Amino acid sequence: MPKKLFLIIDGHALIYRAFFSMPPLTDKDGRLVNAVYGFTKNLLLSLRDFEPQYLSVVFDHKEASKKRKEAYSLYKANRPKMPKELRDQVGIAKEVVDSLNVPKFELAGFEGDDLIGFLVSQVNQEKNLKSTIVTGDKDLLQLVNDKVTVFIPDRTKKRGAIEYNVDLVKKFLGIYPHQVVDYKALLGDASDNIPGVKGVGAKTALKLINDFGSLENLYKKLEEIEKNNNYSYIKGKLLQNLKEQKEKAFLSYQLAKIDCLAPLDFNLKKCLIQDYDKVRALAIFDQLDFKSLTSYLPKDRLDAVIEQTLF
Repeated sequence: MPKKLFLIIDGHALIYRAFFSMPPLTDKDGRLVNAVYGFTKNLLLSLRDFEPQYLSVVFDHKEASKKRKEAYSLYKANRPKMPKELRDQVGIAKEVVDSLNVPKFELAGFEGDDLIGFLVSQVNQEKNLKSTIVTGDKDLLQLVNDKVTVFIPDRTKKRGAIEYNVDLVKKFLGIYPHQVVDYKALLGDASDNIPGVKGVGAKTALKLINDFGSLENLYKKLEEIEKNNNYSYIKGKLLQNLKEQKEKAFLSYQLAKIDCLAPLDFNLKKCLIQDYDKVRALAIFDQLDFKSLTSYLPKDRLDAVIEQTLF
């Protein structure tokens, strides 16, 4: 029996990406809606191209980073606040999602990535169900396995859209999906202000993970490495930094790892693709001046009559 598909849309990542990549676009009231447009187009094209049986959209809660900031107060400290012009568009995007009768999830204290991790963990328990995550965030590659792919769209065709499976993660990153967290724990992440280990660059982090498999295994063997000098590149300042910054390395691991245990109220049946209020959806599209996107809406024989009435 072929597996059915649960499509998970990373709302925050797609909205944020569209805001900075698309030219200004306003609706009939003069509101900026370029991010909503890019998000909506990606949502509808993904729905058309993947033909999923289940669908949901995940958003970041305004207190999404609270849990990680409690563990590390400087988490995302260098990231500027979301511009008001973008923040206002998140609410509009949620109206679009509601008009399409698509379940949406957000939860205080948990980032969108954590909720996606939880949804994936639920899908993984279903025998004939797989999932695809549509996002612009490569942090989610850590979730890829034989039942999970990550699709990063590129409608500009500058890089080309890629659907990452286990083999493609290994090809492009040089490590397997389950090692992405270990890699980031050593390297750090400037965008999230995850410290990592001082002096460890991308090439060194990659070599360490490939040689030892995981952060935990590296530190289990560090004393033996120092004693036997059996890894010629782990010496001097690198060895000293690894020893002195062990606590930071494991803190970075904790910050980078997606929490798949979010206490989310979830019912798989409620995520089944359902019909939507076409009059409401088309009215919102009309208000937003998204007439070009109406052709991507799921069709039935009533649509033509409705469109003629509204446009």
